[in-house]
Amino acid sequence: MSVHDSEPIRQSVEVEYWVIDEDGRLVDPGPLVEATPGAEREFVEPVLEIKTTPCGTTADLREELLGRIRTVLELAAELGKGLVPLATPIYADEIQELPSDRTRVQNCVVGEDFEYVRHCAGTHIHVEQRLGRAVDQLNALVAIDPALALVSSSPYFRGQRIADGARSKLYRWMAYNSVPHQGWLWSYVSDEAEWNRRLERRYEDFVTAAVDAGIDRHTVEANFDPESAVWTPVQLRGEFGTVEWRSPDTALPSQVVQLTDDVTDFVGGLRNTDVRIDGDTGRVTDDEVVLPEFDAVLDYVDDAIREGTADAEVCAYLDRMGFDVDAYDPISQEVDGREPVSPETARELRLEYADRLERDVRRADRARLD
Repeated sequence: MSVHDSEPIRQSVEVEYWVIDEDGRLVDPGPLVEATPGAEREFVEPVLEIKTTPCGTTADLREELLGRIRTVLELAAELGKGLVPLATPIYADEIQELPSDRTRVQNCVVGEDFEYVRHCAGTHIHVEQRLGRAVDQLNALVAIDPALALVSSSPYFRGQRIADGARSKLYRWMAYNSVPHQGWLWSYVSDEAEWNRRLERRYEDFVTAAVDAGIDRHTVEANFDPESAVWTPVQLRGEFGTVEWRSPDTALPSQVVQLTDDVTDFVGGLRNTDVRIDGDTGRVTDDEVVLPEFDAVLDYVDDAIREGTADAEVCAYLDRMGFDVDAYDPISQEVDGREPVSPETARELRLEYADRLERDVRRADRARLD
């Protein structure tokens, strides 16, 4: 399931979008789920997920992702619906879940705080594991977790500014605060055996918590395995043969492709490069990749969530790790500074960014034809 150094490394993405009607109100995707391969329901009513297959090049990924989004948009136009690339709906009192045993178990384990997860739409990036380098790839993804700031797309929750990356704050500091080992960023690992031990330990904790909350053990085990029972933002996925990064917000398709390309270059490029952990600054050179100590990474992550690319130290760190920060234009900073945001303004913003998404796809189409 791992690729050899001489072979091209594959990449794939999963992107979630809010679905709205012509008035900017959140609505069920309905027939949009059937519009294209890779379109799926999420666990809440007004979200549509669009996935790609593993792609050998960024050009292939771009073509497939935008092609699938384009197909969904064509049907959405007929139905008077749109797709919104914002990490939260800006303002929404309550988001309805789709009934399932899986979400019932999560609600019992996480408790009332699980409501925060219902307000989040994100991007998952998968990079194929390189033979013998999966642990280095996993640790590298942990180290670059502050790059989530490059595509932050909403600072608001229920109309109030809570952080540049509101979704990350909702997930890490609010939803999973009572079960931190399930949702927080995990530290570096020394080998795959350590990763598997962590998974098994967290899975047993999860099953025990669910049973203690009154859920039948068979129901828990039928809906979750060790890989699917944790929501830590960086994961080693044995099922797919990938390392997965779940931190980025949903964003414009061109931004998602750009970030996936940069992350794949960084994580997939660890072939004969020496990877080591040292100090608190981090750097990438032609000869080595130096990852900061984990506590330093957490400091960068916290700043990235709170202030995004407005934080000079976060930008300097990402630059040292090889990212061109100036090449990104996070939506969060475009919509910031409006607190409080009324429900009416939230609907207007959703309509505006649904239009931005359509224009983003059309612009990519023109570039492809040129």
